[in-house]
Amino acid sequence: MNNAVSDKKKVTIPIAIGYGLTDIMGGGAFTIIGAWLLFFYTTFVGLTPIEAASIVAIARIVDAIVSLFMGSFTDNFYKYKLGQKFGRRRFFLLIGSPLMLIYVLLWITGMNYWFYLTVYLVFEIVAAIVLIPWETLPSEMTKDYNDRTKLSTGRMFLSASGTFLATLVPGILIHNFGENNAYAYFINGLFFAIIFAVCVFISYKVTWERELTPEMLKHQEKGVNKKSFSEKVSAVKQLVKDYVSTFHIKAFRRHLAIYLFSFTAKDIFNTVFVFFCVYCLCVSSSFAGGLLSLSIIGLPITLLAGVAMVKYGPGKLYVFSYTTMIICILGFYAVYIVDPSSKIWWLYIIAICYQAGRCILEFTPWNVFPFIPDIDEMLTRQRREGLFAAVMTFGRKTTVAIATFIVGLILQKGGFVQGSTQQSAEAINTISILFVGGTVGLLLIALIYALTFKLNKQTHTILVAEIERLKNNGSKNDVSEQTRKVVENLTGHKYEHLWREK
Repeated sequence: MNNAVSDKKKVTIPIAIGYGLTDIMGGGAFTIIGAWLLFFYTTFVGLTPIEAASIVAIARIVDAIVSLFMGSFTDNFYKYKLGQKFGRRRFFLLIGSPLMLIYVLLWITGMNYWFYLTVYLVFEIVAAIVLIPWETLPSEMTKDYNDRTKLSTGRMFLSASGTFLATLVPGILIHNFGENNAYAYFINGLFFAIIFAVCVFISYKVTWERELTPEMLKHQEKGVNKKSFSEKVSAVKQLVKDYVSTFHIKAFRRHLAIYLFSFTAKDIFNTVFVFFCVYCLCVSSSFAGGLLSLSIIGLPITLLAGVAMVKYGPGKLYVFSYTTMIICILGFYAVYIVDPSSKIWWLYIIAICYQAGRCILEFTPWNVFPFIPDIDEMLTRQRREGLFAAVMTFGRKTTVAIATFIVGLILQKGGFVQGSTQQSAEAINTISILFVGGTVGLLLIALIYALTFKLNKQTHTILVAEIERLKNNGSKNDVSEQTRKVVENLTGHKYEHLWREK
């Protein structure tokens, strides 16, 4: 392998920032889509709420299926010449960088439903091609808990920066071009498409991958054999079994539930918030964008969360995040019901607190993720980062697709009329109930799972030490009682069934 692949390089702050730049796309692109796409399509393009929501739903369902195969494909891409030259993960960042420019096509007017569906589907697939291998890189670049946290903190700091830009810039453009000018959305799309392309390329340049294991080198020497149809069917069946096998890990099941319920709650908030501001709170869409741009609080919060992640572990971060967001969402609803004279100030205060909680919601799961493959290694003796990243991405895209479509369906059934500046009392009531019920309900479920999540720095250190001991021909009979309890709790399996013979 070339010098792009090494496990001896040092993870520095500039490296962590360079790695994290891709999440300006991951955080920024989908923040804009979540907050503005349905509003843009129903206000300026003329699509109904169901049509607009179905574009997101259909594209993400198809993309979710593609994402499943991407995880396994990148795990095995080292067998191909391109993977040997550019890296089995990093190659996809290289080709994905120029394709980011497709993003601008989402924000043009005058086209039909099928155009918007096709463009959005292509962009979702391109994003998956980039994000799935990119998400595995912390596990590739280092084994150290603190270094991985440094990389993930860099990622989430840049994600928070992307979220801030994604909420600030549209609000400024809408304010300058006018509330009813669709050109502001096009300029916004062009601006971010260029930024995304540059950020992904920089991440490609500064990252690396771990050295290939002896087993991987043997497979590399054999090359890629052409398979018959029956062999391909068997390979697909095996791939499905591999994906199902990720649920054998107790910590991953809980991690996935926390991730999906909390992020889906955030998606519903983002999707409905502009509608809630414009039609329930009776403020302008540019003011709604200004409230969303208070996500700038996420920049210092992310740095503090990185320290708290090491000191307190993810469990306490989850509890703080979800309780803060629930209180703030109820606060927004209270302002709607009471309509105080100082409404604007109350909205700013609540929005700042909400953004602090949201930032930690986004920060924590992807800081936890790099440690999940270590738990899996204790059970399977394999490194399957791509597999777990694909399952998480599949779950995320599937749930957001379903949630977005349900939001569109409820809006339309609730009497919302696309393109109208005045909505009925029934539609306004539907928006308010959806805003509160959908978000708070899902956050409460995520909170219940978070209260029993046991993966932290201490338990991870014990786990990794045991893996290294077993790799050095240590006897399973010599395991300490503390280690036994920790690895059994994390894996969900009896110690005797772990570190299986190959």
